[in-house]
Amino acid sequence: MEVAKVEDIIADFVNLKRRGVNMIGLCPFHNEKTPSFTVSPAKNIYKCFGCGKGGDPVRFLMDHENYSYPEALRSLAAKYGIEIEETETSQESLEERKKIDDLFALNQYAYEYFIHQMWHTDYGKSIGLGYFKDRGFREETIKKWGLGYAPDKKDDFTLTAINDGYKDEQLKTVGLTSQYGRDFFRGRVMFPIRNLSGKIIGFGGRILAKDAKTAKYLNSPDSEIYNKSKVLYGAHFARTPIRKADECIMVEGYTDTLSLHQAGIENVVAPCGTSITDGQIRLIKRYTPNITFIFDGDAAGKKAALRGLDMVLEQDMNVKLVLLPDGEDPDSLLQQLGSTKFEEFITRNKKDFILFKTEYLLEEAQNDPIKKTNLIKEIIDSIGKIPDPIKRSVYIKECAALTKTSESLLLSELNKKVAQHIRKKREEKKTEELPPFPGEENFIPTEDNQPDYEALQNNEEKKSAGDDFQEQDIVRLLLDAGNVIMIEEEKLTVAQFILGNIEDVLEDFDNTDYANIVQECLLHSKKGEILSSHYFLNHKDEKIRNIALGLLATPFEYSHNWDELLNMPLQNQKKPEENFLNDTLSSVNRFKLKKVLKLMKTNQEKLKHTTDSKEIIKILKVQQRLTEIKKELASFFGSVIIK
Repeated sequence: MEVAKVEDIIADFVNLKRRGVNMIGLCPFHNEKTPSFTVSPAKNIYKCFGCGKGGDPVRFLMDHENYSYPEALRSLAAKYGIEIEETETSQESLEERKKIDDLFALNQYAYEYFIHQMWHTDYGKSIGLGYFKDRGFREETIKKWGLGYAPDKKDDFTLTAINDGYKDEQLKTVGLTSQYGRDFFRGRVMFPIRNLSGKIIGFGGRILAKDAKTAKYLNSPDSEIYNKSKVLYGAHFARTPIRKADECIMVEGYTDTLSLHQAGIENVVAPCGTSITDGQIRLIKRYTPNITFIFDGDAAGKKAALRGLDMVLEQDMNVKLVLLPDGEDPDSLLQQLGSTKFEEFITRNKKDFILFKTEYLLEEAQNDPIKKTNLIKEIIDSIGKIPDPIKRSVYIKECAALTKTSESLLLSELNKKVAQHIRKKREEKKTEELPPFPGEENFIPTEDNQPDYEALQNNEEKKSAGDDFQEQDIVRLLLDAGNVIMIEEEKLTVAQFILGNIEDVLEDFDNTDYANIVQECLLHSKKGEILSSHYFLNHKDEKIRNIALGLLATPFEYSHNWDELLNMPLQNQKKPEENFLNDTLSSVNRFKLKKVLKLMKTNQEKLKHTTDSKEIIKILKVQQRLTEIKKELASFFGSVIIK
């Protein structure tokens, strides 16, 4: 679907920043500290130069959202308001797609059921809606977030859903029905949980009965569409505000998230019934490196502030926290102060996590030397998990001053901790760090499967002696600029020019993969069709898909500073992305030159083994003509002698 803009699709999931003609961000497919995920709006592709993932908008949705190809197309069609005519695929893929779609549909059905119960039944309006309004939530907030109510009945929802065609197995899979056939959520106000695309993937339910002998909050179990460790409540609504503010505010619960959002503080999220996890941190890091935690100010809140935040430091995040007055939570303090004063309070009371931890533990240790020794070790342990050495150095200086301890001593201890941390990481990934041999990413040699290094070396020499580079450049131009008009007067495209010039030597290609791509382009060209890069980026052959991506994506680009800052534009040629005429002529002629030199070498070998005078004359005439062609091509390149 070429109407889809790759930057628009990816911006829903990754915080992208402009860099020249491209955009960069942190890769959503692997954990990285320095952005290597590049988006090219001009080519409508993305590529991570760290993990290798890449493709077009369709491929991104397939990889990121785990969509099938038809599902990705349907998602894009819905986003751009386009109707598509579907052609069904294999029965197996249809069944798998239907299974996932049915689970999403069931959650949507439950979502609408809970909303109906709250707005259109007497008990729902008095109990559920009454609770939310008593908490100060306006109707527009309640409706925007899709809040609802689960009646306090044994199996009302389960029987209603089964009566409407849903299966008992499906209800249990998504956690709407217990193993005993009862409604999982009963007598609770309901908070729907969405993925980044806005689909309902689970629920959180809060009990209202004060004397209930059950958990205050109940959350959907993990399923094929819901993994609580990788989801944040409110992320669907907060992702754009987080990018704009360049900060994520993390609170502890659903109502805190709603209260802040309603007050206009929209860059706020909460874990879904869990402590913060690595997956949730990586989700936030896509949008910002800055995170502020808000905790209750009591003893439990302080302990929570110290627990688990080291893993946030490991992700190279800038971590701050705010402790609220004792007895207050974000919701209650917000209602007490109002939104403006609440924001002022947050800004005024933000503390760097490391410095907070140092001050808090010093207060706990008082003048006890043993406790103080332990607290210093604990602080050093936290600092040691920070990847940035400059940041570690700054923290050491601050902590040395606060603890009145020698900076050199702390630095010595820090180095030990960093070394331990590195060893631990290496131990965890030792199988991944074994050096692989070419073509085998995770190969571990044994006596039975030692690689034939001599054969590999011979293969590499053979490849370097061939015409891969010229053939590769031919394919690159066909993919990148095949439909670009090269000669305006003749309306001749780059693809038509290239294919017309190399059709008779296609069989001489050394690289069969490149030959197959060119052959496919040629077949379609004869039908009057010019294949686009989109066609090859979604090719059924994965090898061809990877070749297309590798040739189209590049981490390098022409610096616009020459024009914009130095006022020194290119003088002798167009910019690289516009210079298809010169590129195409050069590429085709270099390709021809290589083939001519190869034929001349073959003819020379024939002369050595030929005794027939007529055959010798014939070979010499061919060699003479090849020499003339070589001189013409040499003239094009301005060369005098070509070996």
